[in-house]
Amino acid sequence: MDKMNHSSAEAETIEPLRYLSKEEAAAIETELLRDYRFGQQQLIEIWGQACALAITKAYPLGSLTKKQPTVLVICGPDQNGSIGLVCARHLRIFEYEPTIYHPKRSSHSLHQDFTVQCEKMDIPFLSYLPTEVQLINDAYNIVIDAMLGPEADCANIKEPYSGILATLKQVKIPIASVDVPSGWDSEEQNQDGIKPQVLISLTAPKKCAMNFSGKHFLAGRFLPYDIQKKYELNLPDYPGTDSLIEL
Repeated sequence: MDKMNHSSAEAETIEPLRYLSKEEAAAIETELLRDYRFGQQQLIEIWGQACALAITKAYPLGSLTKKQPTVLVICGPDQNGSIGLVCARHLRIFEYEPTIYHPKRSSHSLHQDFTVQCEKMDIPFLSYLPTEVQLINDAYNIVIDAMLGPEADCANIKEPYSGILATLKQVKIPIASVDVPSGWDSEEQNQDGIKPQVLISLTAPKKCAMNFSGKHFLAGRFLPYDIQKKYELNLPDYPGTDSLIEL
């Protein structure tokens, strides 16, 4: 009897996964960079590779309906855009055929490095995004949204991103968003925004993902235990040696 009570008490101590506010997510990243001496390039590489792995799990090569395994990766000017570039490079290694649309390139040297790496792997860059949605539907299997991250002001989205979002709302092919779907506030779901079928949360999920109904992956296994404990993240047990988990 005591043993049964002990087991049920243990079960009750399993805490739910923590969903982060914008401030908490920024604080964790600052600690990783400042106190734990992670490099920004290192974090972007970890996250970008994990995003590519999530795509391979959600959309294996054999499941794609088009003859060519084409993927459109739309990158913004900030960190999410850099993660998108790394994701595209790894997808190329995994034998997908990514094309990048990167309308406003950053002057940041890291961003430029990731861009050159993609160019050296012969990944094509679009000069413009077709406004005729059917062209996108016909050409690609998936769109990866790596435009606007958690730091974006969703109430003040300017061109070209407002126009891109208007186009993405009409596409029929699946959208996979990196960390926070572009146009969403990181703390609440946007009913009028794009509706991705896949969300890849980085480090820990953000509050906007609490009621996400699509496939939801988490890439946060690299987090030092002390940070997990400090922020009470209650991360799930990752399977085997996997660097991401489907929630």
